[in-house]
Amino acid sequence: MLPLVGALIGYVTNRLAVHMIFRPVEPKRFLGMTFQGLVPRRQADLAKSIGGVVGDHLVRPEDLRGALDQVDLEGVVDRALDKGLGAKLAELRKLPLVGSFLTDERVNELRRHAVQGIVKNKDDIADALQQGLEKGVNVHALVEAKVKAFPVTRMEELILQVASRELKSIEILGGVLGGIVGLVQAGLLALL
Repeated sequence: MLPLVGALIGYVTNRLAVHMIFRPVEPKRFLGMTFQGLVPRRQADLAKSIGGVVGDHLVRPEDLRGALDQVDLEGVVDRALDKGLGAKLAELRKLPLVGSFLTDERVNELRRHAVQGIVKNKDDIADALQQGLEKGVNVHALVEAKVKAFPVTRMEELILQVASRELKSIEILGGVLGGIVGLVQAGLLALL
């Protein structure tokens, strides 16, 4: 009987411990003590820690620069010019003197020169963007703010998606260890 009771206690205790990683989300008072899940209680600390790791080690300005080098700059600039100039060109073409000079051929030639000029200076533009990112983007603070604002229940879902098998193993291991302790107790009682 002792091994069964020990296994049950071990399993229930570990199951409760795993559950209390996330629950209760809001602080609850019970017997004069306040209980709150580990993740909800330490979310700000987790956010700061994750922000530090991501900002200092995972996403650095030079990484962003590397990503910029992979961008099809010609295509991006071409689409941006289409989007940005389309309405303005339509307005200008309505003006009597200006409209006669803005033929499709001239506009396409100007666009082609603009795109070529930007692509030709891609490295200088990427350097300027990298410097701007270094000065203007604090990845550490950005990630920290995102993690702080992330709903705890959603974080629980994500962690359980990834680690549900391991957490279930912890629960079962509690039962196994409890059963072993109960078996040892039963053996000791039999010797006495």
